[in-house]
Amino acid sequence: MFNLGSMLNLGSTEPVIGSASTLVECSAMDLFKYLGDDLFQNYPKWSPEVKELEQLTPGPVQLGTLGRQVRVDQGRRSESRFKIFAYEPGERLTLVGVSDPFRCTYKLQDANSMKSTRLTFTFELLELLVVMRPFEALVRVAIKEGAGRTVQNIKRLVEADKAMKTSAT
Repeated sequence: MFNLGSMLNLGSTEPVIGSASTLVECSAMDLFKYLGDDLFQNYPKWSPEVKELEQLTPGPVQLGTLGRQVRVDQGRRSESRFKIFAYEPGERLTLVGVSDPFRCTYKLQDANSMKSTRLTFTFELLELLVVMRPFEALVRVAIKEGAGRTVQNIKRLVEADKAMKTSAT
């Protein structure tokens, strides 16, 4: 069968996925509060590429909450809208792009009777633009490295916050 995409070497249409995990010294519920409940205050802290962040639906963060972000990734500015697709306190938070084909999942697993939590972050670029397909390998590397940075940033911020609260008491 004739396949113009393969003839032009446009790359695959498979999702580009990057995932990383780490152990965070706090309970799953405390970590979820930081990631989920306080998403609009904390997201720019662990993802410094986020230059603007706005909650579009009123009320507390919950399933269906809409947001808008402006990011600058490797010099490229982009604006997107996202929706809270999964909101499971202490277990999972998933953001799905409304205007762009992406999905971010923060999965939490209790690791040591409420003292530490395994955080796994997965970013999925569900569709790669045709113009980006020749650079698919570079995009994959950037997404994998970004996932690693994300979990390390969250770990550092949450543990520093916990240490500050502990020393204040």
